[in-house]
Amino acid sequence: MDLQLDCALDLMRRLPPQQIEKNLADLVDLVPSLCEELLSSVDQPLKIVKDKKCMKDYLICDYNRDGDSYRSPWSNTYDPEIPDGSMPSERIRKLEIDANHAFNLYREMYFEGGVSSCYMWDLEHGFAAVILIKKTGDGSKKIKGCWDSIHVMEVLEKQLGRNAHYKLTSTAMLWLQTNRTDSGTMNLGGSLTRQAEQDLVVNESNPHIVNIGKMV
Repeated sequence: MDLQLDCALDLMRRLPPQQIEKNLADLVDLVPSLCEELLSSVDQPLKIVKDKKCMKDYLICDYNRDGDSYRSPWSNTYDPEIPDGSMPSERIRKLEIDANHAFNLYREMYFEGGVSSCYMWDLEHGFAAVILIKKTGDGSKKIKGCWDSIHVMEVLEKQLGRNAHYKLTSTAMLWLQTNRTDSGTMNLGGSLTRQAEQDLVVNESNPHIVNIGKMV
């Protein structure tokens, strides 16, 4: 089982990222016993949906899913609605709102478009967060492509709350297709995962949002 999973994950890393969903489905059909492990181990391209209450786009993934419903970072409600969906505590929800505002500005300035979403949830001795960013090329200038980045942060708050240990796992997926007379047809794609850990001071000048932003 472990050898099959390692081979399947190695194969997924070598296949075009724009076909991840199809390739993943084919692997699950080929080896059904690996379904759960593959779905939890392979990052898939982010999907965009619209919050019907405030009419703003947001990104969905496993981190904001509860059953078949997804929580919006803007209205903090699930779609479809569920009565007892998982919610962050009041303190973590406030951090989540601030993070969405900060990374929305970062995305607009750095990527000049796209969609971003941040989700947070409580842990026993701190909290965790995921920052999602997606930018899709519109096909202008005969170039198509897509950027998906998933940043998962685990924050362990130490005694008195003046210091915290941050553990970041970042995955970026990119693909580009061009069809130009000067350079011809090109199909480029790949994904990359990196990890980083830091102990940082938490105070008014360096709140959690600033520390997370610097690491991302």
